[in-house]
Amino acid sequence: MPVAASAIYFLNLRGDVLINRLYRDDVGGNMVDAFRVHIMQTKELGTCPVRQIGGCSFFYMRISNVYIVIVVSSNANVACAFKFVVEAVTLFKSYFGGAFDEDAIRNNFVLIYELLDEIMDFGYPQNLSPEILKLYITQEGVRSPFSSKASDKPVPNATLQVTGAVGWRREGLLYKKNEVFLDIVESVNLLMSSKGSVLRCDVSGKILMKCFLSGMPDLKLGLNDKIGLEKESQLKSRPAKSGKTIELDDVTFHQCVNLTRFNSEKTVSFVPPDGEFELMKYRITEGVNLPFRVLPTIKELGRTRMEVNVKVKSVFGAKMFALGVVVKIPVPKQTAKTSFQVTSGRAKYSPSTDCLVWKIRKFPGQTEPTLSAEVELISTMTEKKSWTRPPIQMEFQVPMFTASGLRVRFLKVWEKSGYNTVEWVRYITKAGSYEIRSRLFSETRRYKDNESVLLAAAVDTQTLVHLKFVCKTFMYSVGHI
Repeated sequence: MPVAASAIYFLNLRGDVLINRLYRDDVGGNMVDAFRVHIMQTKELGTCPVRQIGGCSFFYMRISNVYIVIVVSSNANVACAFKFVVEAVTLFKSYFGGAFDEDAIRNNFVLIYELLDEIMDFGYPQNLSPEILKLYITQEGVRSPFSSKASDKPVPNATLQVTGAVGWRREGLLYKKNEVFLDIVESVNLLMSSKGSVLRCDVSGKILMKCFLSGMPDLKLGLNDKIGLEKESQLKSRPAKSGKTIELDDVTFHQCVNLTRFNSEKTVSFVPPDGEFELMKYRITEGVNLPFRVLPTIKELGRTRMEVNVKVKSVFGAKMFALGVVVKIPVPKQTAKTSFQVTSGRAKYSPSTDCLVWKIRKFPGQTEPTLSAEVELISTMTEKKSWTRPPIQMEFQVPMFTASGLRVRFLKVWEKSGYNTVEWVRYITKAGSYEIRSRLFSETRRYKDNESVLLAAAVDTQTLVHLKFVCKTFMYSVGHI
């Protein structure tokens, strides 16, 4: 694992070192001079927060009138380093009463040195939670006269917090009604070609929970994922139940999830935080159920008219419905007038976005509403570029439907007091980047406009008169002979 810091420096705006701490011996104590000469004096502080000078990398951030500089000489985790700086500043503010500036550092340098020894070990970040560190670093910082008062939050159990057992939930919670709300929210991303083939399709989902549970409960969540069902059938020595299974990709969990148990049993077991939190995120690229099919047809009728026909078919069940459906159909910038005919909802032309906006407040399943529009364009001589035809975009929200097919098989709650709980599960599918490319048809005409037709007719009439004159002259000559 790459280190996050070999040394950390706190500098004022003049470049003077207020406090520094060396965690590894691969950088020298005078490395801050290189930062002062090559970055601060050249006025390049605002260009990039990561700079490499010689064989060392410098990560710096300005907080109030203080520069925090991290120096590393080997491969480093940049994101971890900046995250460490942000969390460290939050920790210092909790001790200093909300203030973090040059005066606060000078008044609390002993406390800062003690905290720097605790929050990082040999270049690797440790526990930076203010609630936990205040349990065994009880020294109070010198507060600014303008700082806020200390909060009177209840202090959690020290043993559990220091060992990291349940650092996200405090003891002694009590509710009259114990409830758990679970939401599966998915965003569908689609890019469909003008010929109807899918170019890109995936689902990004997350499981949100809101817990109002007493005590210290243990929850277990079961999903219809393929790996979890296969592992459960192996442990119970029985064949897996028939039904649709899905494969989850790029799964990330909240820190409350027991990863050891998930790796061995493939079950999501956790002690939930109190209130609302994000349990997990996932992504699915195969077996996506598209909630809508869009069939667009756009025809060019000469240079000044267009005909737009769009059919939207809802693929989900007839008992379901979508809310807030919006279909945006791009049109050329030189649009002058539009007329619509829709079988459901309302449609209008939006000049600011150059789109025909079709809105349907409630879209039932297994229906096919259509939109027919005639667009009149302004004929200009300066517009020589062809229309790029941006894709049609959709916005929607379908309750109780998942494009991935993910389902909650069970949600179990155990607590030593044995109280009863009420579980609520909800599914929501939203539109992410839902785009459909359209095909453009042009009607071929023999003549470009009416003037060409009249000109051609005039030419044909003159030719006919001339032929008649030639024939009469020839017949007269023959009769005379």
